[in-house]
Amino acid sequence: MTVIIGVDPHKATHTAVAVDQAEQELDRVLVRATRRQLEQLQRWAQPFGDRVWAIESAGGLGYLLAQQLVGAGERVVDVPATLASRVRLLGTGRSDKNDPNDARSVAIAALRAPRLAEVQPADHAAVLRLLAKRNLDLSRERNRTANRLHVVLCELVPGGIAKELTVSRAVSLLETVEPAIAVDQARYEMARELLDDVRRLDAKKKEMNHRIASAVDASGTTVTEVFCAGPVVACLVLGYTGDVTRFRDRHHFAAYNGTAPVEMSSAGRRVHRLSRRGNRVLNYAVHIVAVGQIRQAHSEGRAFYDRKVKEGKTKREALRALKRRISDAIYRQLVIDAARTHS
Repeated sequence: MTVIIGVDPHKATHTAVAVDQAEQELDRVLVRATRRQLEQLQRWAQPFGDRVWAIESAGGLGYLLAQQLVGAGERVVDVPATLASRVRLLGTGRSDKNDPNDARSVAIAALRAPRLAEVQPADHAAVLRLLAKRNLDLSRERNRTANRLHVVLCELVPGGIAKELTVSRAVSLLETVEPAIAVDQARYEMARELLDDVRRLDAKKKEMNHRIASAVDASGTTVTEVFCAGPVVACLVLGYTGDVTRFRDRHHFAAYNGTAPVEMSSAGRRVHRLSRRGNRVLNYAVHIVAVGQIRQAHSEGRAFYDRKVKEGKTKREALRALKRRISDAIYRQLVIDAARTHS
C-alpha cells in the first residue's frame, strides 16, 4: 500500500501528514527548516516503506525541500495551492485553517488528483526560469522608475516628454531646465537621480539580455524559429513550461497558457469567453510574439490577423485567435525539442 505524505512548507517549519489509501491519517510531524530537515523527515517516514511525497507549491516555498527529497531518491509530486485549498474547504470537519489540516489536504489532493506534475531534478530549464524572473523584475523596476521620472519632468516642463522616455531625451530636456525656486531645484535634482537609476537599470537589462541569449543558445531550442520569438521569449517559454511531455496535446498547452477560450454555457446556450486562467507569464510571452507579428506587414501572422478582421472579428478577437495559433506553433517546437533530447 502506497502512503501519501502531504507537506505544508513554510519558511521556518514544515508540517508533514501521512495518509493511507482510505484517507486515514497515519502520523504527523513538525520539523524545523534547518540543514537537518531532510534527515529528520526521512527518519520519520522510514516505517511507511512505499511512499509518495506531495508538497504544496514545490516551485515556491517548498522548492528546496522538494529538490532535496528528489536528490535522495524519493518520489515527489507538486500540488497546486488552489487544489489543496479546495480539498480543505470541502472536507468534512477539517476546514479549519492550520498547518496539519493543510498538510492533510495536500496529501488527499495528491491521492485523488489524476495528473499531478512529478518533481524532477533541477535542470537547464530552472536556469532559464531564474533568468526570466530576473529579467521581468528588472523590466518592472525600469518601468516604475521611468514613470516616476515622467511625473517629475511634467512638473518641471509643461508636457514633459511627449514620446517614449529614453535617457537621451530626458538629458536633452533637463538641459533646458533652469530652476528658479527651491522646490524646482529639488525636483531637478530628483529628476537627475531618477535618470541615473534609469541608466543603471538599462545597463542591467542589457547585461541580462546577453546572459539570456547565451543560456537559450546553450539549450539548443527551436522555439526561436517561431517568427518574432527571440531569446527573451524563448527563455520565458522554456523556463515556465518545464517538461512539455506533461501536456497531453496542444489544446492542453493552450489551456495552461491561457490562450484557449473558456466555455461559459448554460441552459443549452454555448458561449466561449476570454480565459483569465493559466500561466500569465507564458501568456505574456505569446502576446509579445503576436504583437511583433502584427507589426510586420509581410508576416503570416499579420495576414492571419487581417483575414480574421475581414471575417467580422474585432481587433481584440483577431489578436486572441492569433495568440492561439502562436501557442500551437510554440508547442510544436517544444515537442520537437523534447523528441530530439530523448532520442
